[in-house]
Amino acid sequence: MAEKFSHWDSADYLKTEEDIAAYFDACLEEDPGDGTLIRHALGTIARARGMTRLAHDTGMSREGLYKALSDSGNPEFSTIIKVIRALGIHIRAEAVHS
Repeated sequence: MAEKFSHWDSADYLKTEEDIAAYFDACLEEDPGDGTLIRHALGTIARARGMTRLAHDTGMSREGLYKALSDSGNPEFSTIIKVIRALGIHIRAEAVHS
């Protein structure tokens, strides 16, 4: 008998603001330095919250958001800031002591 697996989507588990903040914080820390994980995390959070709502809140089209936050997307920094603000996420700087 073959095993059946369902598609796992982390967006299904981002239920609370705390979940979203913890997920985004972890992605910020684990990003390899090219922003791919941050972009992916924002796309996941956007899907969890609703892409239509985010499009309205950012003043962007749903299609534009999907493209910008896709694996092949290359959004401008201003787009990332718009998305972060619309999602109600704050980024804080912290001094790193070596």
